[in-house]
Amino acid sequence: MTEAILLVGGKGTRLRPLTVNTPKPMVPAAGVPFLTHQLARARAAGVEHIVLATSYLAEVFEPHFGDGSDLGLSLEYVTEEEPLGTGGAIRNVASRLHSGPDEPVLIFNGDILTGLDIQALVSTHSSSVADVSLHLTRVEDPRAFGLVPTDATGRVTAFLEKPQTPEEIVTDQINAGAYVFKRSVIDSIPTGRPVSVERETFPELLSAGAHLQGMVDSTYWLDLGTPQAFVRGSADLVLGRAPSPAVPGRCGDRLVLPSARVAPDAKLTGGTVVGADAVVGEGARVTGSVLLAGAVVEPGALITDSLIGAGARIGARTVVSGAVIGDGARVGPDNELREGVRVWCDTTLPAGAVRFSSDQ
Repeated sequence: MTEAILLVGGKGTRLRPLTVNTPKPMVPAAGVPFLTHQLARARAAGVEHIVLATSYLAEVFEPHFGDGSDLGLSLEYVTEEEPLGTGGAIRNVASRLHSGPDEPVLIFNGDILTGLDIQALVSTHSSSVADVSLHLTRVEDPRAFGLVPTDATGRVTAFLEKPQTPEEIVTDQINAGAYVFKRSVIDSIPTGRPVSVERETFPELLSAGAHLQGMVDSTYWLDLGTPQAFVRGSADLVLGRAPSPAVPGRCGDRLVLPSARVAPDAKLTGGTVVGADAVVGEGARVTGSVLLAGAVVEPGALITDSLIGAGARIGARTVVSGAVIGDGARVGPDNELREGVRVWCDTTLPAGAVRFSSDQ
């Protein structure tokens, strides 16, 4: 199995303001664009040729990754002019594939951080002679996901959309967003209109008697669709909880890129990343957070489980916890920004403009 399709066209709406200037797969996690981790893991599993299905801010990808040779890959880029859904995006890039009709093609989403054994998924696909094989993972609360029950042999028996009652929860197995398709199945997806593999392609294949095989792999898995999840995923990469050969340094409590400047008495913990040319001032404490390129944290500031955008500045003694600060924003001294707060790109908050009372 030598080629794959990587779906990187989403707008990343839930991650705004991080994705105002940067497509979601290009937001840095553990010091490099998140997409770098996916490409590196695919290459480590033996994939050689990857077609990137792009859409939102499509012009960003190729200047960064080029032809993929730096990663030992052959990369191609196909831009979707109108939103086509997951199935439509897969079909839209089919002409760039080299595989024959019965050969396997790996397909994965650009916002999933996972420890999936890619080779095992491909082996499962081959040994079961499946038309499509799906990576399944188990979650404690499956209500926000589509359920995928399987029989004793792992063959998929149904696709159940987001159950709400206990009676509807017949399994804890969910679609984890990585697949192996027989090439001929890709060619059968309709062209020229939006198609969802989850809601249309998979159920129709099942109804037609196709063989859909599930492989449960319950290693690390995280959907990076929200700011909180993205920050956690980056921290887990730094801490070594999530596997990636692309982390630029040893796993540990923090990752400081070479051009960053950190005061000797500043404290960085919990998988914190300090990006290129970022600055952390005297006495500042940063825990489980991501500081993107050129961000400045002034003396005495306290940053926890947050993402500070490129070129943003956090004022002295300001507290930021569970928040997202957009690129170029300026948060003055003595502010207090708590869980869920998002400060838009290039916004300025004066000193002491946002405070929480002591009983909150």
